[in-house]
Amino acid sequence: MRSLTSTLAFAALCSTLLLAQQRGNPPAQPAQPAQPAQPAPAGQRGGGRGRGAIQAMTLTSTAWPDGGQIPAPFTQAGDDMSPPLAWSGAPDGVVSYVLMMHDADAPIGTGADDLLHWMLWNIPATVTSLHEHAPAMPQLPDGTRQISATGPYYRGPGALAAGPTHHYVFELFALDTMLDVPAVGAQPPATRATVVAAMAGHIRGKAVYTGLFKRR
Repeated sequence: MRSLTSTLAFAALCSTLLLAQQRGNPPAQPAQPAQPAQPAPAGQRGGGRGRGAIQAMTLTSTAWPDGGQIPAPFTQAGDDMSPPLAWSGAPDGVVSYVLMMHDADAPIGTGADDLLHWMLWNIPATVTSLHEHAPAMPQLPDGTRQISATGPYYRGPGALAAGPTHHYVFELFALDTMLDVPAVGAQPPATRATVVAAMAGHIRGKAVYTGLFKRR
């Protein structure tokens, strides 16, 4: 039940943020649960700031099929290295990308948020893939910034063998701006909330990819 509550709360937050972007209204505060709302239809190109639909993009990985089991090398049970990812179908006018990986079955705090395993922002528009084993540092050479719940690096899946299989969700957002959010100076949950708030009105495309994992 806690897993379902967390997942619904996070989905409601994303839906509210996207709906607010379409209507040009301020987004809901990231730390507060929101009422579910229907996101904009996918597959259309967005207009100017605060207008337009969110274009559906494609996110893939050669490490496992969408919805499949995440191999051990990309988990805490193995090498704990980030997986290879690639995306396509970006709309016109993209300036940067944001990638979030979170455990939908690991609620934290009041259950309105879940465990952040990796977040990268200010990925340049010219980048359409990430190689495996990203280095651990707050800012990569190309300007990309990153954090996880425990530091400036990828945190692999670590669901315990005694519990259920966890769903690890990778969400890619195409933005029409860079985000003025530092990678250091705040706790990871606060940085995540600031990034989500800063994306409002700037999301032009989105893709989702999922992997499953629990220790054996």
